[in-house]
Amino acid sequence: MTLFNPEGIPPIVNSTMVRVERRLPYPGEILVRQGSRVEPEDIIARTLKPVNPQIINVARQLGIPPRGVLRAMRHKKGVKVKLDDVLARAPGLFGRSCSVPVSGMIADIDSETGYVTIAPDPVEQTLLAAMRGLVMDVIPYEGVILETPAAQIYGAFGMGQERSGVLRLLALEPHEQIQPQQIDAQSAYAILICGSSISAEALRRAVQEQVRGIIVGGIEEHELRAFLGVQQLAGWQTGLQTWQWPQVSEPQLTIVVTEGFGVRPMNHATFELLSAQDRQEVLIDGQTSLRRPLRRPRVIIPLLRAGTGQLEPPRLPLRVGATVRLLDHKCLGQLATVRSLPTAPRSLSSGIRVVAVEVSFAAGGSAWFPRTCVEVVS
Repeated sequence: MTLFNPEGIPPIVNSTMVRVERRLPYPGEILVRQGSRVEPEDIIARTLKPVNPQIINVARQLGIPPRGVLRAMRHKKGVKVKLDDVLARAPGLFGRSCSVPVSGMIADIDSETGYVTIAPDPVEQTLLAAMRGLVMDVIPYEGVILETPAAQIYGAFGMGQERSGVLRLLALEPHEQIQPQQIDAQSAYAILICGSSISAEALRRAVQEQVRGIIVGGIEEHELRAFLGVQQLAGWQTGLQTWQWPQVSEPQLTIVVTEGFGVRPMNHATFELLSAQDRQEVLIDGQTSLRRPLRRPRVIIPLLRAGTGQLEPPRLPLRVGATVRLLDHKCLGQLATVRSLPTAPRSLSSGIRVVAVEVSFAAGGSAWFPRTCVEVVS
């Protein structure tokens, strides 16, 4: 698959002004004002999350016909009930009873089927700022927009929701592979900086130690499938328009892969930037979307003081001699140097005719790629 930078921003930005939108899943109450300063653990909004209704087969539990349920009910429709309250009782001295499985309101009593529906009480859900910054704008009932001076890194792909934590350097070199025994109790609630790859066993150990996130250069496809519990390859072998993650439960940590599938040493510039910010608070977002709106996983490192960064960092020009990262599926994440930039379209090995760029590899050799398949690193 070919990945694109949705904003055209360089994949590595040492200093810029980052804006992050924090939204509630449902309309709710915003607890901060425009201009307020927030810390990562501050609660900035809250809402009530609806819960799926509970349907109970009262007739079966009491051993009575459905038409007798209405008479056996101890509460009427629309009444609030609490957990373990007696919901219904069969007639007779030794009649069986049915308890309320969840606190809520009786939404329906069906005397034809014997089913009773309970609408559970909504659950309060809070929204954390997840990063240090300034509230630039408030979206009424929905969320806020935070702004902070920060360094920013875009990954090739990732998975998992937004999480914040303290960076912890595990790999001393970009090509180092992380072993499960390196992840210990000191990694709890941290974002781990790994090297070229990580195994499924190490990921499971990270979940066990309550690690919040993993930043790694690459990961073997079979190791990721083993961690997710996906047996088939069909979930991955789809086109750009239909690509999506296999239907698995949300992982308990966020993963950002900076280079691509396989054992891939982390880009030196990326590794140096992350290493320099060891023990600093960061925000990590693994959400990836290849359809509109396009979305790349990213790491945001708030800086203690603002530099000369701009809200829209300047785009680095594609020129001869520039270092680029390849986004083609065969060479995803590899670094190369621009060798030539012809303006006329060129026919590639696939048969398509596009405006292309010739790049040379450090190991030797050169290749042609569409200009949309490269992004300038430096």
